Amino acid sequence: MKEPSHHGEAGEQGSRGAGEQVIAGESRQPTINRRSVARSAGIVSLAVMASRVLGLVREMAFAYFFGASKSIAYDAFLVAFRIPNMLRDLFAEGALSSAFVPVFSDYLVKHGKEEAFRLANRIATALILILGILVVLGIIFANQLVGVIAFGYQDNPEKFALTVRLTRIMMPFILLVALAAQTMGVLNARDRFAVPALSASFFNVGSLIGGIFFAALLTDPTFSHPIRAIVENPVEGIIGMSYGVLIGGFLQFAGQWPTLFRDGFRYRPMLSFSDPGVRRIFRLMGPAIIGGAAVQVNVLVNTNFASNIPPDNGPVSWLNYAFRLMQFPIGVFGVAIATATLPSISRNAALEELHDFRHTLSGSIRLAFLLTIPSAVGLAVLGRPIIALIYERGPFTAFDTDHTAAVLAFYAIGLAGYSAIKILAPAFYALGDARTPMLISLLSIIINFVMNWLLVGVLQERGLALSTSTVALGNFALLYFLIRRRTDGLEDRRTAITVGKILLASAAMGMVCWAINRMLGGGDSLGARITNVLVSVGGGAGVFYLAASLLGVQELKAAVSAITSRLMRMKPPRKRS
Repeated sequence: MKEPSHHGEAGEQGSRGAGEQVIAGESRQPTINRRSVARSAGIVSLAVMASRVLGLVREMAFAYFFGASKSIAYDAFLVAFRIPNMLRDLFAEGALSSAFVPVFSDYLVKHGKEEAFRLANRIATALILILGILVVLGIIFANQLVGVIAFGYQDNPEKFALTVRLTRIMMPFILLVALAAQTMGVLNARDRFAVPALSASFFNVGSLIGGIFFAALLTDPTFSHPIRAIVENPVEGIIGMSYGVLIGGFLQFAGQWPTLFRDGFRYRPMLSFSDPGVRRIFRLMGPAIIGGAAVQVNVLVNTNFASNIPPDNGPVSWLNYAFRLMQFPIGVFGVAIATATLPSISRNAALEELHDFRHTLSGSIRLAFLLTIPSAVGLAVLGRPIIALIYERGPFTAFDTDHTAAVLAFYAIGLAGYSAIKILAPAFYALGDARTPMLISLLSIIINFVMNWLLVGVLQERGLALSTSTVALGNFALLYFLIRRRTDGLEDRRTAITVGKILLASAAMGMVCWAINRMLGGGDSLGARITNVLVSVGGGAGVFYLAASLLGVQELKAAVSAITSRLMRMKPPRKRS
């Protein structure tokens, strides 16, 4: 790569995105890149926040209808959904997004929009063919898949049989979400972020409404008492929720069609595995799939350990409910920043602009730490009142709340590392290096298995969460060390000082949250729970903002400026007199 670059970023002009042309010799390009990433991340954050809120509503519905430790239904659903979800991560959203966006961005810069769209058509056709075959194989061999993933379920024939049936129902989800992921990649590379980020909201709405409809239909065809019927017949109800997953997957794909159509894309069946662009994407996807497989192996290992933890029902669900809460800040902050960063650094890499690449990447990492470190402290300190407010009703008891909150505290340890990996791993793909993230992910399999084996006997499901956090932090440290060598540093001194200030501000926030929770946490009514969470979170956020401002955290000003700018543009213009 050249250093420094004075060419600006090529590509078609978006809404002041990373594709703006800059006058030769202008030194403000890094600032424009950074502001563009912050602005795009803000758009994605708002959309992802809406999706995560809807996701929590969906989880609340599952908790209300099926609980955690009262029935076999939700544990069976989680394992069954994990199988197509695992294949989605391997062959769709994870590997495909990391490999597709850099190559598609390179085509936009060097070959133009029409050729880039032809490449997208070839990839879409290949996905339909390859993943269609995988779906059929998954349905045929569902029995064997469940036996590998949840070995402990074989001791409960009813639970095992239900898991196999749900797996076969939900297997086509992988094809739907793979096409949705590719559509998202096309739109992100074209600096269209809002609708792709909202696509997960379409999934949550479709899977919730469609799932409840089919659950009510299967448990009470007359619809005379549908809610009570689902609660009293959880096995039939969970089958209906599985059909809802397919509805949600279709809506996640179809909800992006209008924006893609307006951008000029038309799908035409094209199949060419010898095409240079297709071969580049598959060459990058190979190591990405292996690296993603390492992550999925860790998930399977965790599930297998959890399926053997007493009691028979509960541990798998507690881990899922806690991880869902941790995914809220990961999605709103980590994934949003990574989504906005990847097209920008991919164009930097295509134009050999190392200085801009390094500046944008380091700024994105600091922004992620600013948002995820205090989030981790808040989840660890306020986990129990938050879980009680969101989940504790119906079959989800105080016993489930205690176990889920304990798991969440250990998950929170790795939150910042988990979010930073979302930014760092794709940066290697933008540089054409898929091997490094793959090797680090493979190393994590050994670390995760050893830690699970050491910790599960002492801490049970909490040990599995601690192992996940430790692996995430270790992966982040290795990725950071290697990419800073690749790019001659990532503004390390500034990043270290910023992280130190964020930790101090977060510590002050944590103490205030703990004190407020102690003072208000005595009531079990809904009103008392809402008051406790709102006052604790609001007070803690105010203290963090004040402390970070006094410590001079520059990224705080940039984040507030980006959000304020976005909100101002959303206001209707004043009428002139």
